[in-house]
Amino acid sequence: MTTERKAIVNIEGRDPVEFPIMTPTHGNDCIDIRTLGAKTGLFTYDSGYLSTASCRSKITFIDGDKGELLYRGYPIEQLAESCNFLEVAYLLWNGELPTPAEKAGFEKNIKNHTMVHEQLVKFYQGFRRDAHPMAILVGVVGALSAFYHEAEDFSDLEHQNISFNRIVAKLPTIVAMAYKYHVGEPFMYPRNDLDYTANFMHMMFGNPCEEYKPNPVLVRALDTIFTLHADHEQNASTSTVRLSGSSGANPYACISAGIACLWGPAHGGANEACLQMLEEIHDVSRVAEYIARAKDKNDSFKLMGFGHRVYKNFDPRATLMRTVCNEVLQELGLENDRLFKLAMELERIALEDNYFIEKKLYPNVDFYSGIVQKALGIPTTMFTCIFALARTVGWMTQWEEMINDPEYKIGRPRQLYVGAARRDVIPADQR
Repeated sequence: MTTERKAIVNIEGRDPVEFPIMTPTHGNDCIDIRTLGAKTGLFTYDSGYLSTASCRSKITFIDGDKGELLYRGYPIEQLAESCNFLEVAYLLWNGELPTPAEKAGFEKNIKNHTMVHEQLVKFYQGFRRDAHPMAILVGVVGALSAFYHEAEDFSDLEHQNISFNRIVAKLPTIVAMAYKYHVGEPFMYPRNDLDYTANFMHMMFGNPCEEYKPNPVLVRALDTIFTLHADHEQNASTSTVRLSGSSGANPYACISAGIACLWGPAHGGANEACLQMLEEIHDVSRVAEYIARAKDKNDSFKLMGFGHRVYKNFDPRATLMRTVCNEVLQELGLENDRLFKLAMELERIALEDNYFIEKKLYPNVDFYSGIVQKALGIPTTMFTCIFALARTVGWMTQWEEMINDPEYKIGRPRQLYVGAARRDVIPADQR
């Protein structure tokens, strides 16, 4: 990264002011405006942070125009095809892919932390039986800080590693318990003879009456979903985790804040919204009607699962998820599934219709992942929990990078105040 070039800001009636231009490994150059307020008395206004870099990061890079997603420099499609989720988790946390010995050691460490404290199990009983699983997840993950006080001292690198291993290991258990509580079934404890994703499926779908035997095709499909959602640069929930962590909050509280942000339908709830849309359309015969509604500016209907705020041509994760979708449906004999046929017809029209082509509204990862999860037997209320389980790896990595950055300080965005001007309070009897 270099800062040799300068950007010159000309403000009427003042001398020009220079600011360094920072050049990254990939992506747009950035003007370093940290001294803007001190030099000019002015701030910048950037609603939604569309043109503002809030941090330096070595973790994930997205090129929306090229449809490229890199974890530590590796293309997501190569990682999804060649590595399992825990290898990707190791990569994100440590910066490099593990050797066979490092992989074995990391998997052993994760398995040592899969159990949750028995008192934590009682937390679930405090929720209404019809509570949304995400509501349960926000509360239970935040409560982890009440059990692991050493997490408060995260200046210690060993404690940072333990916190990472602990929360990555426990999220499958916590998520599966939220599901079991939601449907009124007994909790299933982890099995350390199974790998990470197979163990999660055992806790989700197993029961005490018989042994659960994971299907390798379905395990691989869910593992791929985890990999594709492990991190995604400085999105809303990741920014929330970083902002929470900037105050010195413990990592469990920060992850709970990220889960709360992820719950929004514009973020982690997008695949749930996509499946709800398919259910609303219901049948292939009604596709033309809903496509017309999607084009009508005066109609409130929105076509979910198409287009992306970052990817301007195609979502690289969608290509992988489409393949996974086909594999899962073939394995389960669901090639003629009503929703899948409906989804394929929507996809065909979107790829051929000039309206969608001009607006670059291509199918994104949420379009396919919802169908895959439904085929696996995961209810729509659990979709965002699955997302949170995977994204916790990225959140923890981003949190660790931030707190070890010598430049990090508590986040304090500025504002453009447009409220009432200063005024005096009128006595009550004169109002």
